[in-house]
Amino acid sequence: MGKFHDSIKPAHREFIQEQHLFFVSTAPLSADGHVNLSPKGLDCFQISSDNKVGYMDLISSGNETSAHTLENGRITIMFCSFDGAPNILRLYGKGFTVLPDTTEWDIYSPHFKLYSSTRQLIVADIDLVQTSCGFGVPLFEYVGERDIHFNWAEKKGKDGLLDYVQENNLTSLDGLPTKIGLQQD
Repeated sequence: MGKFHDSIKPAHREFIQEQHLFFVSTAPLSADGHVNLSPKGLDCFQISSDNKVGYMDLISSGNETSAHTLENGRITIMFCSFDGAPNILRLYGKGFTVLPDTTEWDIYSPHFKLYSSTRQLIVADIDLVQTSCGFGVPLFEYVGERDIHFNWAEKKGKDGLLDYVQENNLTSLDGLPTKIGLQQD
């Protein structure tokens, strides 16, 4: 079953900082709604305190995390080791979206590397940390980050990115409203 903690301990922090990939999961309250699970990379994750974390979120094809956390706040973030000792770490909590041009943005954004295609920050108050074995997780070798998103964003340009957000990021798959934003130059 694993071990449970009420906060992020130093060993958890060290494990998180060593990972190149993490997964974010959220879900609407509706029993018919779709659970969202998204992989994240680019060294975009930050630990603010033993019970607060966040990540920089780029414009993408959907905005499920924003919609689900706006509706109910529930969020799970999972890290797992693909090299070295097997381990899985889950952070459970309540998340919220932080948009540019807000007081919260001024507080949190200095802790992240921001891009022209940064849509928002997702911040979570963590109330439970779980560690478990990762014996079934296969070994993979990290070879680097992809640059496809940044090439796509550069071709779109600022106006194209704004249009894309308006067309694709206003509602979730299940029709829930989102918070949206775009890092301003």
